[in-house]
Amino acid sequence: MPIKVLVVDDSLFMRTLVSDMLDSDRRIEVIDTAKNGAEALKKIPEIKPDCITLDLAMPGWDGLTTLKHIMSQYPTPVVIVSAYSKEDADITIKCLNAGAVGFVLKPSGELSLDIRTVEEQLLEQVVAAAKVNVAKIKSLVAKKPKRARRKLIGINKIVVIGASTGGPQTLEAILPSIPSDFPASIIVVQHAPSRFFSESMAEHLNNTSPLLVKVAGDNELIQAGYVYFVPSGFRMTVTNRSPQYESGLTNHDQRFICLSEEEPSALSPSIDIIMRSVAKIYAGNVIGIILTGMGQDGREGMKAIKESGGKTIAQDESSLIFGMPKVVIDAGFADKVLPASGIARAILDLVA
Repeated sequence: MPIKVLVVDDSLFMRTLVSDMLDSDRRIEVIDTAKNGAEALKKIPEIKPDCITLDLAMPGWDGLTTLKHIMSQYPTPVVIVSAYSKEDADITIKCLNAGAVGFVLKPSGELSLDIRTVEEQLLEQVVAAAKVNVAKIKSLVAKKPKRARRKLIGINKIVVIGASTGGPQTLEAILPSIPSDFPASIIVVQHAPSRFFSESMAEHLNNTSPLLVKVAGDNELIQAGYVYFVPSGFRMTVTNRSPQYESGLTNHDQRFICLSEEEPSALSPSIDIIMRSVAKIYAGNVIGIILTGMGQDGREGMKAIKESGGKTIAQDESSLIFGMPKVVIDAGFADKVLPASGIARAILDLVA
């Protein structure tokens, strides 16, 4: 049976384009469309869609308001289809934390004539979202992590977390549980098609976490107690050579971030690249974590961390999308397999 989709967008032109793209895939069938949130809410109990694509900027109820009504009355996997701006990114982060499964960026604003450039991403997001157990979404969104209270001794370790679809909600369940005196550094690699989303996620988590959360900067010194988000559209590696001096190594405890610009994509930034780099520089002092997401980015990175003597954790089947973690688990590269609710405690135990 094909995946039944309801397309919600105030623009007839965009509803038509999005519907045509979805209908082009034999796995998917657009069973109806709606021009606003109120109309969508009336149709959901009648047509019972497997997935909903939802625009953000609509008259009456906006996307976030519509999503809240959907999740409270007729819980259904939702993929946000939004425009490309800082404001849209902020609202999309709120939508993800309110229960949306994934997001696709309209490449050139609300009326994107070039929407077909993200066709493959949209199709995969819808197919993945339709497989999500809605109970997992509600459970993940409802859980408020408890802040750990533990005095940790400073040591030269680093944690690298890789995530894709479902990552923002899962990170929200992990990072606030890490105390402000955490003696290691954390790098987060969250697939995002725009730097706006990397910045918005970092800003949001900085407001909810005891740690200092920021977007990583080129040549930045890596410090304990900080969480560095790799910006979308950039390839990140780590070096122990100071950018201020062309020759000679710095203090052996100092590590620096190196960023090189690349074309943003659905799999940007690369989890494998940063994990392999960190494994080389930090050797056995790395804790690698792979969270929810589609595909197999992170598989080779987790292999490198494990082979260097580091420790690895994969999220279990409670993942919204049990794709990337399953690949790592099946390959034998996960030392621990845990639900999101147990990952913060495992990090503290491995670092303490």
